[in-house]
Amino acid sequence: MATATATTADAAVPNQIDRPSARAWRSLKRNRLAMGGMYVLLVFFVAALLGWLGTSGQNPLFDPSTVRLPDKLKPPLSRPAVEAIPANDLPTLGVYLFGTDELGRDVFARMLEGAKFSLAVGFVAVGISILLGVTLGGLAGFLGQWWRWVDTVFIGGVDIMLSFPTFFLILTVIAVLSPSIWNIMIVIGITGWVGPARFVRAEILSLREQEFVLAARSLGAGGFRLILRHLLPNSMGPVFVSATIGIASAILTEAGLSFLGFGVPPPDATWGNILSDGRKYLFDAPWLTYVPGISILVVVLSFNLFGEGLRDALNPKLRSE
Repeated sequence: MATATATTADAAVPNQIDRPSARAWRSLKRNRLAMGGMYVLLVFFVAALLGWLGTSGQNPLFDPSTVRLPDKLKPPLSRPAVEAIPANDLPTLGVYLFGTDELGRDVFARMLEGAKFSLAVGFVAVGISILLGVTLGGLAGFLGQWWRWVDTVFIGGVDIMLSFPTFFLILTVIAVLSPSIWNIMIVIGITGWVGPARFVRAEILSLREQEFVLAARSLGAGGFRLILRHLLPNSMGPVFVSATIGIASAILTEAGLSFLGFGVPPPDATWGNILSDGRKYLFDAPWLTYVPGISILVVVLSFNLFGEGLRDALNPKLRSE
């Protein structure tokens, strides 16, 4: 009797612990590249939060806009010219961690401000694209079984969007509109709905004939309830992966727009316009190119690595136990 009870208890423990989320987390932890990307992203989030809190207000902790002409083009880890600069204008850390630009502005403070804008653009733009993609893809996948024209219109819209070079489409719209952070977020978000929409439509097409959906329909569940309670929650796995990679794409797009002069207008600093300003001093002050360029490379690569690891962890066919 005791043996049977112990056996029953042992069988119950794996069922409680071995949930899909726990299996996915174990699979993700075994992927060293994905975990490395996640740790880098945590550092990036901390830097963006520090940029949000430390570069705002009348007397910011890290001032990205203070001009210190005696300290122009100082190399990294150099000390300021204290005798030529008032004490209240000295850098917070006492040294220029990443050097200064042609106006003597602290590159470290400007990189923190750029991290804030990069994070905002990435999450807001991807949020807009996911909202549009999930709505359009869900409606096309579910209503297409009764009204074929809905699915036909959706496929036609996807084909039209895919026929345009996305970056040049964004560049054209931004050139027509006044340059601002909000216009960049909205335009990148509106042009990025195709990926999430295709994922959601494909998942709903495979889920709508599953037994649990048929059972819910036989119990009287309406179309609205089927979509919100059964179809969309079970089709969000690929969307999360697409969102992770989409954030990297949005950050890269914003950096490209700022590099070309169509991004966030000065005096606000972004990684793209820091990189653009640094190309004029490529040999005299190479840190103005290396610091933002390497930062963009590392952050975008980390998002992609984490997204690939998340895809493998959420896909039972690719997950190894």
